[in-house]
Amino acid sequence: MKDLLESGVHFGHRKRRWNPRMKNYIFAERNGIHIIDLEQTLELLKEAYLAVRTKIEEGGSILFVGTKKQIRDIIEEEAKRCNAHWVTERWLGGTLTNYRTIKRSIEKYRKLLDMEKKGEIERLIKKEGLKLIKERERMGKLLEGIREMDEMPSVLYVVDVKKEETAVLEARKVGIPVVGLVDTNGNPDYVDYPVPGNDDAIRSVKLITGFIATAVLEGRMTQSGEKGDDRKTEGTEE
Repeated sequence: MKDLLESGVHFGHRKRRWNPRMKNYIFAERNGIHIIDLEQTLELLKEAYLAVRTKIEEGGSILFVGTKKQIRDIIEEEAKRCNAHWVTERWLGGTLTNYRTIKRSIEKYRKLLDMEKKGEIERLIKKEGLKLIKERERMGKLLEGIREMDEMPSVLYVVDVKKEETAVLEARKVGIPVVGLVDTNGNPDYVDYPVPGNDDAIRSVKLITGFIATAVLEGRMTQSGEKGDDRKTEGTEE
């Protein structure tokens, strides 16, 4: 609880921007700002943690999504820490609902990377080579985080369900459970495991995303038969 408080997880948006569906998760209003009930955040975070860990234990995978500029590095860093997939630049429509097309794009991107690695692009005519390099760079911004995603993820983790609405709706359409960090202007009904909290502050996003990444790591340890850490997850002490 202390870590949640110190990271500013409890700070919501101004009252005029709120989504009434978040009413049950709001503790109070101070100076026109909604304050999130951290006791509920803590309990729901534990539920999300368990759900993610269970999915990974069963052999599943997770996709981290967060495209706001101030949190992109956090999403990528935590996803890499637990060897997960991520999207931080822009959600490509159809990533989940038209996965076959996205997979073809991934295969094309992989081919360009392989050509560059082998020096094949350098041996092309300068104009043609530059064109392929620019295409590889453009595709890299969108596809690098899902380059190794050979099948649909088992769970989606989203920061800011309002901004990432397209990703959330796609996941719902194909039956992929969603864990979402939901601020007071979001709709918790959109996600299977809502975690009420500040989705703008860097420290808040890093803390919550770090919990989810740790759940992935613990799920993998259990799956592989390794003994995990018996200590409580940092920041979830009562």
